[in-house]
Amino acid sequence: MSSNRDIDALIDMMAKLPGLGPRSARRAVLHMIRKRALVLTPLSEVMATVAATARECLNCGNVGTADICDICNDPKRENGQMCIVEDVADLWAMERSGVFKGRYHVLGGTLSALDSIGPDELRIPRLMSRIGPEAVQEVILALNATIDGQTTAHYIADQLEGQVSVTSLAQGVPIGGELDYLDDGTITAALNARRPV
Repeated sequence: MSSNRDIDALIDMMAKLPGLGPRSARRAVLHMIRKRALVLTPLSEVMATVAATARECLNCGNVGTADICDICNDPKRENGQMCIVEDVADLWAMERSGVFKGRYHVLGGTLSALDSIGPDELRIPRLMSRIGPEAVQEVILALNATIDGQTTAHYIADQLEGQVSVTSLAQGVPIGGELDYLDDGTITAALNARRPV
């Protein structure tokens, strides 16, 4: 029996994380062991705390440590705008930009007939119940430009027709992007969304 079974178990667990394979996990674990007091011990304490306290916001689906997240509790966010995203990672990406100052709604995925994911498997009914009470005037669809993402966007837009203004993020050439490196779909979206200069 290996005397390193706890270390091997840690490496195996780390290798399951997105972006880490077995080699990266071994390097990370070795670094943490070498810096035990600075990294490993504090990390284990923080992970234990997060494991005990992390939960989904009952209102929007964000992840935090309270039943209602800080964004939903912030009265400054009551500006009539609600941004719809597929998952929490998308919400965090929007927050990193620091541009959007409204509220969010995390769907928890996209509609997918192949995977038997309908509106009730997502947080679409909860979204519909928030529109009136939260005085939402504009819904911004910030869903990925995939077939399932666009199908979900069209479904939500149909459900909200006549209730609120529905907009979506612009799609096309990214800042700093070169046409030669873009796929046909991105070039098509950029050309169709052209505007006067």
